[in-house]
Amino acid sequence: MRYYIIAGEASGDLHASNLVAELGKLDPGAEFRGWGGDRMQANGVTLVRHYRELAFMGFLEVVANLRTILRNLAFCKRDLTEYRPDALVLVDYPGFNLRIARYAHAQGIRVFYYISPQVWAWNKSRVYGIRETVDRMFVILPFEKSFYAAYGYDVSYVGHPLLDVIGSKDFRAEETEDPVVVLLPGSRKQEIRHMLPAMLDAASKFPGHKFVIAGAPSIPESCYREAGKNRIKCPVVYGRTYKLLSRAKAAVVTSGTATLETALFEVPEVVCYKGNYLSYLMARKMVKVPYISLVNLVLDRPAVKELIQQDMNAGAIARELDQLLNDPEKRNAMKSDFRDLKEKLGGGGASRRTAEQISRIMSA
Repeated sequence: MRYYIIAGEASGDLHASNLVAELGKLDPGAEFRGWGGDRMQANGVTLVRHYRELAFMGFLEVVANLRTILRNLAFCKRDLTEYRPDALVLVDYPGFNLRIARYAHAQGIRVFYYISPQVWAWNKSRVYGIRETVDRMFVILPFEKSFYAAYGYDVSYVGHPLLDVIGSKDFRAEETEDPVVVLLPGSRKQEIRHMLPAMLDAASKFPGHKFVIAGAPSIPESCYREAGKNRIKCPVVYGRTYKLLSRAKAAVVTSGTATLETALFEVPEVVCYKGNYLSYLMARKMVKVPYISLVNLVLDRPAVKELIQQDMNAGAIARELDQLLNDPEKRNAMKSDFRDLKEKLGGGGASRRTAEQISRIMSA
């Protein structure tokens, strides 16, 4: 089989690479071409575009880069037509991937979607387009199956792939390594510029603790240095995020997949989000969910503190962080919530289950 796979972010690259590995076990002769990152490439995908060229966040940022996005869409359609895969596998990244799904469906290419767009949070009408153009949707959050069922669309709940990633390796820190407070300012340059200054200003209020920035693989260290200019110096560590979390006493995390990763390591965290003000106002009008963090959404309760836009400042982060570091009752309650979260997410095997279903459908 020939597969064309599109992942537009670091987390998508991770989960797509694991899916490719499982598909390869089932079909050793399979060929893979796609858009993604280093992990996909390492697992045998012929890379057409790297996700670092694709990551635009916020309405205004998308508008500012619209010409580039349209060029990428046109190129992807041409490449897809020339490669003519047996199946297209889309991984999250909805603004781009939903358009490609529509095109591929019209070309008679089977379309699979792994990790649903968060249409339950905004623009629910997109479900109708998904139902028409995606042959099978594989969802990773327990409430997504019932959400789609309300629209007459049967999807497969496969569990969360992070359980495989974290459960497959021993990330325990060496006994000689000191505890740290981890700063996770995001995986895009725009996020880092908005988030890191306040995170570092909050860190400066805790001189007795060691703070470390978990560097995103596609972001050069110069980006962190520029965002943190004239502030407390904090080391940027690449390729060891899970090792850092394994010895973290607390974390300050930008809303996204990292909030879930941090929770699965049972690290007390405060969740932050701040973006362009006009983009934020537009998003607030569209988003229809009570929380921004995946932890709170899955648990359906405010297990972790969310600091959003004007509430996301150094003083607020420091107040919350002080409790996370020094209040045993709060720390224990949050860790108990994180154990509940693991139970809700079920067991591992998401990549394997998804690959088996794709393989079964393709061979039918």
